[in-house]
Amino acid sequence: MARKTVFMQYCSECCRKTAVCQTSPMDITEPKNLQRDFIGYGRVPPQPEWPGNTQLALNFVINLEEGAESCILDGDAASENYLMELSGRKPLIGQRDLFSESIFEYGARCGIWRLLNLFETRGLPLTLWVCGQALERNPALAAHLAASSHEVAGHGYRWIDYRGVQPNLEREHIVRTLEIIERLIGRPAVGWYTGRKSLNTRRLIAEAGLRYDSESYADDLPYWVEVNSRPHLVIPYSFDANDAKYFLSPGWTSGDDFLQYLQNTIRCLYREGEASPKMMTVALHARISGRPGRAEIIYRFLDFLEQFPNIWITTREAIAQLWYQQHPAKTLET
Repeated sequence: MARKTVFMQYCSECCRKTAVCQTSPMDITEPKNLQRDFIGYGRVPPQPEWPGNTQLALNFVINLEEGAESCILDGDAASENYLMELSGRKPLIGQRDLFSESIFEYGARCGIWRLLNLFETRGLPLTLWVCGQALERNPALAAHLAASSHEVAGHGYRWIDYRGVQPNLEREHIVRTLEIIERLIGRPAVGWYTGRKSLNTRRLIAEAGLRYDSESYADDLPYWVEVNSRPHLVIPYSFDANDAKYFLSPGWTSGDDFLQYLQNTIRCLYREGEASPKMMTVALHARISGRPGRAEIIYRFLDFLEQFPNIWITTREAIAQLWYQQHPAKTLET
């Protein structure tokens, strides 16, 4: 007898989470672009020529997820319990969790503005991963980003685990998010990061015409993969230099833990960059590092960076553009 598999998926008509019972799991055929690679660039990586012959390209990402998380008011089955102040809190099935809701609201109301001010007062560019529904619900932020030079990239329409989402609905969410970004920001997104991705995510991103994705943590430099028989650029993301680890175990037990790790990463990559320039990502969240005590850590880290004049602080869009020019994809094997 076939074992039944019960999982949560989203209805294409209303985006509501519903329980689905199947006698067989979803298609798990491995796409070619997701085949594992244990070799990469090996001992001799490419030599990017960052602007001004800098030794390190540094990108700060702010994740904007607040307003797109799980909530029964949006037709979801349960409240949100991932990456919030009480680690290990259980989702409330069929109920509102007012604690969780207010934690996320803080990120959209206060945290995002505190982080933007930290960088904008120093004239530093950012990449923002934005969930489409979150951006729709914060028109003042959308107007601010539209008037800025920050990169705004896609992060899913909802902040959900897309492993249980059927391909047609995931495609719909990608297209909808890209439309929202272009309509509200006034310029198209060129990059994407879902995070909790499905086996179809990269294929759907490539179909949407995006220039890169960051659905990988596998390298210190961008690299090419084959998607739909065409080259596709991957700019690896970071889950080590990431404030999400305040809420994960093992993770940061204090802001000083996070700061020390960021500083050590800079020291290592800056030293290596004298011979072989590298890339570094610092990942932030509005409801996490937007809190005053954690924002102070980012302030101190930006002060620390002043000791390293040969760093290019930039967006992922700019890194992608440079990679297309300096290290174009080689002809793919047939």
